[in-house]
Amino acid sequence: MDLSPDEFERIVIDELDALPDEMVDGLDNVVFLVEDRPEDGSELFGIYEGYALTERGQYGFGELPDRIIVYREAHLRACDTEASLRTEIHTTLVHEIAHFYGIDDDELHRLGWA
Repeated sequence: MDLSPDEFERIVIDELDALPDEMVDGLDNVVFLVEDRPEDGSELFGIYEGYALTERGQYGFGELPDRIIVYREAHLRACDTEASLRTEIHTTLVHEIAHFYGIDDDELHRLGWA
């Protein structure tokens, strides 16, 4: 599949807007980014970089925002239709937001979000 970075980012925004309010209202000091690929060359769809709510403690005194990054190239390689791309982006967003809330990969696998 081939989409420009702007077209891909518009779909990410659409899918983020479609998430339930209960999921996104609790996000604090988090930014969403779209990048082409991870610097290490891995095939990740996304990553959460930051401190989960369960680890924050004295958090909130000038820390840089946590980051949820969605990687464009891995998604485009894995999907051949816009519908499948939207589904995969949606799953990636839910997965990475879950990490913000302290849900680990094992639990996400059990719940079907990995």
